[in-house]
Amino acid sequence: MEALISSLTSQEVFSVTHASDVAAVRRSGQKLADALGFDETRAGQLALIITEAATNILKHAGEGEVHVGPAQSGAGVGIDVLAIDKGPGFADLEASLVDGVSTAGTAGTGLGALGRLADEFDAYTQPGNGAAFFMRLWRDVPGPRPCGVEIGALWMPMAGEEECGDGWAVRCDGRGASLLAADGLGHGPEAARAAAAAIKALDARKAPAAGELMQAAHDALRPTRGAALATARIEFESDELRFAGVGNIAGCVIDDRRRPLVSHNGIVGHNMRKVQEFALPFGPGALCIMHSDGIQTQWDLDKYPGLLGRSPVLIAAILMRDFIRRRDDAMVLVVRRHGS
Repeated sequence: MEALISSLTSQEVFSVTHASDVAAVRRSGQKLADALGFDETRAGQLALIITEAATNILKHAGEGEVHVGPAQSGAGVGIDVLAIDKGPGFADLEASLVDGVSTAGTAGTGLGALGRLADEFDAYTQPGNGAAFFMRLWRDVPGPRPCGVEIGALWMPMAGEEECGDGWAVRCDGRGASLLAADGLGHGPEAARAAAAAIKALDARKAPAAGELMQAAHDALRPTRGAALATARIEFESDELRFAGVGNIAGCVIDDRRRPLVSHNGIVGHNMRKVQEFALPFGPGALCIMHSDGIQTQWDLDKYPGLLGRSPVLIAAILMRDFIRRRDDAMVLVVRRHGS
């Protein structure tokens, strides 16, 4: 299935600090379920997932965030729920996911319910450093076949702004996937317009090479203030990722080691001096991470034991939680190729 998954879709982020916040998240999920055509049963499951996820933040951490939005997948129609906090975490997560086990003096059914109700579930925790839970519910049962890559992305506007000038997009097809990460110059609506123009350049093309997409975006961004941009093309048959970057989008490929992705100076849409493609091995299980300068660059996944093997959504969430600068728009895109 060819499908564009991008930051142009809505994403609701809720701060959970009080019991009243749980109802607000649940209402947002219900509204999205109605818009996407979920039946009453599936919408009810979603409401329970959101309620348990938000309530467990209050029980175990006291405060945190819940993200609700359309599934970041080209495979079908679904809803993603991400719950993340910086609380005490869980010393034994597997035991906490068993019904009847509680570390908060409760019945202990909440965390186990998340895994039972969701079609896809993953979790990560570090004792003393919070927890993150990811749940996906498909509209239709059985769920769709994977599109070849798993995607996880978070994006957040600078404090005081409603629109995020950082954007991302992934387009899947039978032969591979095309990736794009953009940081519109500055912040606010005009920066968001630049990022959206780059995403639309990808939407208009079928399986473009990284350099071809960069040039198309350069032309599309001329009427805007411009952007830093990274583009990539994953080819399944050749087990290869080809990358082109202009500006300060940071990126790397992680398989048996971490390989940096090299960008040239310039502003796409204005003074783009050089477009150069770099090829890297990208076999099954390989991971590509790209992020804007709203995220600090000194992160090291080795300091998060086990995180590398978790869902890309959880990897993106932990990087955003722990390394966001908070004085600019921020975006993290994580893509893993399916396979062992």
